[in-house]
Amino acid sequence: MVFIVILILSFILQSFFPWWAVIVVSFATCGIIGKTDKISFWQPFFAILILWTGMALYKSFPNNHILANRVAEMFGLKVWPAILAVSTLIGGLVAGISGLCGYHFRKATIKSKAKA
Repeated sequence: MVFIVILILSFILQSFFPWWAVIVVSFATCGIIGKTDKISFWQPFFAILILWTGMALYKSFPNNHILANRVAEMFGLKVWPAILAVSTLIGGLVAGISGLCGYHFRKATIKSKAKA
């Protein structure tokens, strides 16, 4: 459930907002419906990894990977799939950490309300 929600919301919001919209989506989704800390990290991680890989390939294939090759050369990488892997891993890590933070934020606020 977390995977699908993050995938769909991130796809929609990234059409209108910058790349970091995935941080807000992951934090909010895992803060609301995250069940465990493992789910709250790995589900956003894989959702954004798959979303960004798909979108990068969708935009890169029609132009024969010209921009991807140039960016890879700027970073000293020889082939465009390397820059694809690096960028999707960074996006996945950002989303995973954000989801984990959202889950622990909810846990911290629930715990503090129960004690009060």
